[in-house]
Amino acid sequence: MELTGSIKEVRRQVKEWRKQGLSVGLVPTMGYLHEGHKSLIDRAVAENDKVVVSDFVNPIQFGANEDLSTYPRDIEADKSLCEAAGADLIFHPEPEEMYAPDFSTFVETQQVSAGLCGKSRPTHFRGVCTVVSKLFNIVMPDRAYFGQKDAQQLAVVRRMVRDLNMDIEIVGCPIIREEDGLAKSSRNTYLNPSERQAALVLSRAIFAGEEMIKQGEREAEKILAHMKSIIDAEPMAKIDYVEMVDADTIQPVQKAEGRVLAAIAVYIGTTRLIDNFIAEVR
Repeated sequence: MELTGSIKEVRRQVKEWRKQGLSVGLVPTMGYLHEGHKSLIDRAVAENDKVVVSDFVNPIQFGANEDLSTYPRDIEADKSLCEAAGADLIFHPEPEEMYAPDFSTFVETQQVSAGLCGKSRPTHFRGVCTVVSKLFNIVMPDRAYFGQKDAQQLAVVRRMVRDLNMDIEIVGCPIIREEDGLAKSSRNTYLNPSERQAALVLSRAIFAGEEMIKQGEREAEKILAHMKSIIDAEPMAKIDYVEMVDADTIQPVQKAEGRVLAAIAVYIGTTRLIDNFIAEVR
């Protein structure tokens, strides 16, 4: 496995693979990799001849008061995980390699990025779409892999690829959880022991909402009210949003019909965590 911070080197390597007729998968990450990321790499390795993992904390998807400077980083641990999973190349650029000093071109979607996380992080998905489109242009993968934990991000990227006619298959992969149910996240490291315990309220709310749909409830208002009551019972928890939307358009729904996404964002102390479930209701 190789590691490079050079766009030119990534393109050179991918060009060599293409000459050999090999397929290429891309796993875009912000580093500090965990088992959730590994599941994406495992899937990419299974479905492609070669796999590139991008490991880049993208500054333009962080807001002015967000955690760019403190976002966890550990490239040595990331290298070990990628190598064990069978990745072929890690792209680990510096911000200066990705963005010129006078960088002024951005990619953004509308509607699908406006709700949920887009409400409280209005520039976030513009940063995501811009860096992902740059990564797609650099690597030119056949497939790119994203986790369902960031379900709105997955929907936004799919919409961007569709609207801009990008010839890339977007593969969504299931949420990976800790044994106690908490969704894997690099931000979990911010939690102290009492906050870590309190954070379990997210998965409890998610599992409860999912169970209500399985038991036949279809009224979004009733499902969301029950989920909110579970979160409100935890003193350390502060709700950002608890919503049910169409899983593809991210527009609010009144009933759990078709393919729906129930998504939550909750502050535990100062740490903002997200979780969700997708239900196929016929």
